[in-house]
Amino acid sequence: MNDSAALLQIRGLSRRFGGLQAVADLSFDAHAGEILGVIGPNGAGKSTTFNMIAGALAPSAGSIQFDGQSLAGLPTHAFAARGIMRTFQHNKPFPSMTLLENVSVGRHTRIGTTLWQVIGATPSARLAEQRCREHAAEMINFVGLGEWLEADVSTLSFGQGRLLEIARALAGSPRLMLFDEPAAGLSPAECERLIEVIRAIASRKICVLLIEHDMRFLMSLADRVVVLNFGRRIAEGTPDQIRADPAVVEAYLGDLGALTRA
Repeated sequence: MNDSAALLQIRGLSRRFGGLQAVADLSFDAHAGEILGVIGPNGAGKSTTFNMIAGALAPSAGSIQFDGQSLAGLPTHAFAARGIMRTFQHNKPFPSMTLLENVSVGRHTRIGTTLWQVIGATPSARLAEQRCREHAAEMINFVGLGEWLEADVSTLSFGQGRLLEIARALAGSPRLMLFDEPAAGLSPAECERLIEVIRAIASRKICVLLIEHDMRFLMSLADRVVVLNFGRRIAEGTPDQIRADPAVVEAYLGDLGALTRA
């Protein structure tokens, strides 16, 4: 894949927090339909990188281009409007709401009605709301939770809650999805289901960026892997290339097991 085909282009990205250089001169590309893993020891700069790509943090230096356009200076909500969605380490459903209502919230960035149309319950607003709910239901079915469409979110297991978070992000019609440790707290069976869902997402030509500490999970899923250490990229390649890279082994303090078991 070449630069012209890249959906996301990161060039010289840096972020400082006072005297701490969290990310330094980071560059990589990500492509539509690709699953790109981002790994590294604790404190390597993974979450800071994700926060910059999602618009939650402004870079100290460098650039982020999405579909050929710079994201510099845009407010956080504009990132979502351009199709950049993320999930978090912890499930954050809206309480006392059904699955359908929760996922419909994720669709509201796309319905295109004005406040006055909603207040006036105009025909166009009612039609938009109906289509919003239909799309939300489609996404809930896509992740395998269709049986609980009208259930209260409090009835879901932790693993089902993780799938709900993904459905809500998908409702916004993303072109890039950021997954922050999606396998955390899941059983082996739930991890297998999550792998299936993420692969199905990528098959829709959605670019997937993935932070994960579970190397077995990530290495079985990623097409390519970028490795960070002390805020810098130290390796990039296929999972097999990463397992064999001496700089990666050194970054993990010689813990070959973490990589070879993956």
